[in-house]
Amino acid sequence: MKEYLYRKSLEGRERLLYESKRKIREALQEGKPIPTELQNEEAELRREIDLEDENTAVPRTHIDDEYAKAAERDPKILITTSRNPSAPLVQFAKELKLVFPNAQQMNRGGQVISEIIETCRAHDFTDVVLVHENRGIPDGLFITHLPFGPTAFFELRNVVTRHDIKDKKAMGTMPQVYPHVILDNFTTKLGERTANILKHLFPVPKPETKRIITFANQSDYISFRHHTYEKHGGPKSIVLEEIGPRFEMRLFKIKLGTLDQTEAQDEWVFKPYMNTAKKQKFIGI
Repeated sequence: MKEYLYRKSLEGRERLLYESKRKIREALQEGKPIPTELQNEEAELRREIDLEDENTAVPRTHIDDEYAKAAERDPKILITTSRNPSAPLVQFAKELKLVFPNAQQMNRGGQVISEIIETCRAHDFTDVVLVHENRGIPDGLFITHLPFGPTAFFELRNVVTRHDIKDKKAMGTMPQVYPHVILDNFTTKLGERTANILKHLFPVPKPETKRIITFANQSDYISFRHHTYEKHGGPKSIVLEEIGPRFEMRLFKIKLGTLDQTEAQDEWVFKPYMNTAKKQKFIGI
């Protein structure tokens, strides 16, 4: 907690420093005099500006540290379920294993969450995905990033698995190549945070990959779709083929910690009164 508060206090200083540098850059580009309040520190600020690159020029917040090294290696995900899972939940977990590259599925058994998280830390897993159900219907998806969080809690609705589709030929086969990820309408700060959690579940694909994962937000309901595409008649005749599964997600909590840390601070929580705010959008416009 002390480390978190310390990092949080640094954000205000870094924001002020960033604004000072921005004013100096604009003055130099437009040929205007340096603002009077910055003339005493102009030399030092210009020296720092010369040393900056595209990664250091923009101020970072304390929450960025969790994914600072995420691009250095491919994600390694463990998928498990709530206790005593029904057959539909087990089937849904199996299909999620095929959706996320480098994922492994584990039968929950009698293990508690803290044991699972600790084992995953010891074996260099980057994320744990837990699916929950209500009377045999998947209704929750919890994503916790390792080693220190964050954890996102999503409500699931309208889950349709590949197993539920009667016409299997219409769904196509499930490829194992790394997919392109489309994140649509995650425009607010909370939306950017949510998109950051979702996109780091997938490794970087090759440009020629024809597999697409889509998270499309509309009115704070995130639609998950899974497609492949073909160009039978050139680039202007793209044919999409859905390969499933499909479902809707609704974010109801993000906390700064892992799933087993009950004392971790809540970063954002969906409150009951928010249901009446019909015009207010929290993730995207």
